[in-house]
Amino acid sequence: QVRLVESGGGLVQPGGSLRLSCAAPGFAFNNYAMGWYRQVPGKERELVATIQRPGGSIAYADSVKGRFTVSRDDAKNTVYLQMISLKPEDTAVYSCNTRILGHNYWGQGTQVTVSS
Repeated sequence: QVRLVESGGGLVQPGGSLRLSCAAPGFAFNNYAMGWYRQVPGKERELVATIQRPGGSIAYADSVKGRFTVSRDDAKNTVYLQMISLKPEDTAVYSCNTRILGHNYWGQGTQVTVSS
């Protein structure tokens, strides 16, 4: 059973930083790409960053390039999203995702609020 559990969200002032974690116990994590998405109520889910299998490519949405960094620790079955220089428009629920044999798996999400 694939289970994804996000943590690390919270309230932060503009210009601040947060690090999100997505733990993925119980499956061959290192065989699969992982993604971070975010969603604001009333808007479509937005792809933020993807990281392929170890040694593979990394990609970011234009809106977060230079501010967000995705990484993975395959020994811990965990993917991270380091976010700096946060802006109010980064406020959203952030979720991690993986796709296995054509099926998408999602975590429950973690709320990030950027506000003074």
